Amino acid sequence: MFQDFEVKTRPQDGPPRLAALRAEMAKAGLDGFLVPRADRFQGEYVAPSDERLAWLTGFTGSAGFAAVLSEVAGVFIDGRYRVQVKAQTDPSVFTPVAWPETTLEDWLIDALPKGGVVGFDPWLHTAAEVARLEAALSKRQIALRPVDNLVDAIWADRPAPPMAPATAWPEVHAGRSASAKLALVAGDLAGRGEDAALITQPDSLCWLLNLRGGDVPHTPLMQAMGLMRRSGALELFVEQEKLSGVTLPEAVTIRPPSTLETVLAAETGRVRVDDSSAPAAARVLLTEAGAEVVEGRDPCLMPKARKHPAEIAATTAAHLRDGAAVARFLHWFDLEAPKGGLTEIDAARALEGFRRETGALKEISFDTISAAGAHAALPHYRVSEQSNAPIRPGEVFLIDSGGQYEDGTTDITRTLAVGEVTEEVRVAFTQVLRGMIAIHLAQFPRGVAGAHLDALARAPLWAAGRDFDHGTGHGVGVYLSVHEGPQRLSRVSTLPLEEGMILSNEPGYYREGAFGIRIENLVVVAEAPPLPGGDDRAMLHFETITWAPIDRRMILPEMLAPLERDWLDAYHTEVLAKIGPLVPEDTRAWLAQACAAI
Repeated sequence: MFQDFEVKTRPQDGPPRLAALRAEMAKAGLDGFLVPRADRFQGEYVAPSDERLAWLTGFTGSAGFAAVLSEVAGVFIDGRYRVQVKAQTDPSVFTPVAWPETTLEDWLIDALPKGGVVGFDPWLHTAAEVARLEAALSKRQIALRPVDNLVDAIWADRPAPPMAPATAWPEVHAGRSASAKLALVAGDLAGRGEDAALITQPDSLCWLLNLRGGDVPHTPLMQAMGLMRRSGALELFVEQEKLSGVTLPEAVTIRPPSTLETVLAAETGRVRVDDSSAPAAARVLLTEAGAEVVEGRDPCLMPKARKHPAEIAATTAAHLRDGAAVARFLHWFDLEAPKGGLTEIDAARALEGFRRETGALKEISFDTISAAGAHAALPHYRVSEQSNAPIRPGEVFLIDSGGQYEDGTTDITRTLAVGEVTEEVRVAFTQVLRGMIAIHLAQFPRGVAGAHLDALARAPLWAAGRDFDHGTGHGVGVYLSVHEGPQRLSRVSTLPLEEGMILSNEPGYYREGAFGIRIENLVVVAEAPPLPGGDDRAMLHFETITWAPIDRRMILPEMLAPLERDWLDAYHTEVLAKIGPLVPEDTRAWLAQACAAI
C-alpha cells in the first residue's frame, strides 16, 4: 500500500518537546520561535526529516504553523483542520488559533511586550512572509531574529534527508526536450533584462529538466534548487547521487547543495527572486553580495501551468485508465457497502487495489480521503487506525482520491449513498451538483480569472444560505503536484486562465457532525467553439478529462434545469462510451445502469 493508516504522532509527546524548545529559546535570548510546517522548498508535502511541526505538536495537517512563546504556544490552522488539531495536540500546552482570521502578526503583537524578540529559521520562511512580519512587528518594537533551527537542536532522532534517485520523464509525454525548456526560460530572462533567476521549487526544476524523483510522499519530486542564467546555463544544487541514472543537458552544472550559500553570496547582476516561494535567507545573501534583486514570478510557473498538447494527451490517457479503476471500485462498493461490515480503511485499500491492477500506478497523488457519515464533513479528513469508522447504511460516504501515473496525475471525488439517504442530503447534493455543472458549462473571454468564475459554483448554495470554506478548484500537474499553482478557481485568484491549464472543479457542502458532500472532476482550459450569434470574440471554456459516474441516487431531478439535465445525461453517455470498453463485463453492465439518463 502507498497509503498507511498508522497514527504517527501522540499528543503526550508535545509537552516535553515544547519544554525542551523553550529551554533552547531561553539560551538564545528569544521570547518566541516560529515553527512552520514548510521546508525550504515550500511544497505541500515534506520529507520525514522536515516534519518539525508534527514532531513538536502532534498536528499532521498539510497547512499550518506554530508560534511558541514562553507562556503560550499557538498552533495556527485554517477551517479544514479545526477539529483535527484538537484531537492531535495536547490542549494543556497548545492553543489552536483560527487562521487566517487571526494573523500571526496580530497574535504576536497581542502576546508580546515591546522589545520582544522572535526567532525564526530564515530558510523555512519566504522572503515575502518575513517582510510582512517585520513591517508589522516593527511598529510595536518587536524584532525578528534569524537563527539556526531550534527544533533541529532538540530532535535527537531526526531522520536523514531523502536521497531517492531521479528518473527521466519521457519527452513523448513532455512534448519538449529539457534543452528546449532551458532555452525558453533563458529567453524570458533575457527579454526582461535579467541575468539570472533563483529557482527554489522542486516541481519547477523537475518540469524544466524532464525529471521526476521520490523525495517526498505522493509527489514525484527531486528536492533541489537552481540558479538559471540568461545564457541558458543552469547551476543545479542537488546531491550527485540522485542523478546517477539520468543524463542532463550540457548546460546543466551539478553542485552540492552545501555550496548554494557560497554561490549566492558571490552573485552580482540582476537576479529574479520569487518572494512568495524563495527562502528569506537566499534573498538576504543576494542582497548582501551586491546583486540587484528583482522580485518576480518563478520563470517556470507559467510555462508549466500552460500544458503542452503532448502533456494534455498523456494525462487524458491516464484519466481514462484511472476512470476505469474508479468505476470498478464504485461497482464493488455498490455490492459490498449495503451488506455492512466495510470500514473507511477497507474502502481506501480497495480503491488503491483497483488502481494497482492497472499495472501503471506509480503512487497515489495524496492520502485518500475515505470518509463516512460525520467524517465526510471534514474536508481534509485522513483516516487512521485510530479514527477508522464503519460505513453504515443510510449514511453518506465521500471518497476523494487520485493516482500518479507516468503519463498523468489524477484527482477525483465522488459522494455516494449507502442505501437510502435523507431528503436533506439529496437537496444539498443537488445544489452542489448544480454548482459543479455551472463550471463545466462556463464560457468566458480571455483575461477572466479564477475569482470571476468561483461564484458560479457557489450560486446554488448561496441561494439556500449555504457555502463551503475551500476554493472551488486548484491547479493540477502532469505526473507532478496534484495541487499546482498558480492557476486556481478561487475568490482570491486574480490570475487569468489560459489554454492548457488543468484545474479541479470541486464544490462541496459540509454539515458538521452529520455529513459532507463534494463532487470533483478535472478540466482543461481550451478555446471554445464559436457561439451562434456571437460577436466573434474568442472565448475559452473547460474540457472534461475525468470520467466516472456521479451517483444518480443522490440527485433530486426536479431541482435540475433542462440545461443541467442535458449536461448530466451527456456526461454519463460519454462515461459509458469511454470507460465501458476498459472494464470487465460485470462492471460494464453496472456502469450502463449507473450512466442511465436522469
